[in-house]
Amino acid sequence: MFVAALRIELRIREAHSLKEKRHVVKSLTSQLARRFGVAVAEVDHQDLWNRATLGVAAVAPQASQLDRILHTVERHVRDRSDVELLHVAVSHLEDPG
Repeated sequence: MFVAALRIELRIREAHSLKEKRHVVKSLTSQLARRFGVAVAEVDHQDLWNRATLGVAAVAPQASQLDRILHTVERHVRDRSDVELLHVAVSHLEDPG
């Protein structure tokens, strides 16, 4: 089993309020979870209307499959017109077994 976490820092392009930001973040997080089978949560910048940091967790039976999932998630976020991808970091968790 292979596990990784992806930290995605975003700028919300057209948000001018927390309500507008929440709409974009909620849409993005539910879309990522549904489309790619990952767990997603907003993990930082909750009080800023134009920034968001998402944590994405994925599990796969092979490392190559896990890398494909994370790359696809990143590309999907990068291709969205309503957000700007500022920074991406990946943390792989070791399986002791």
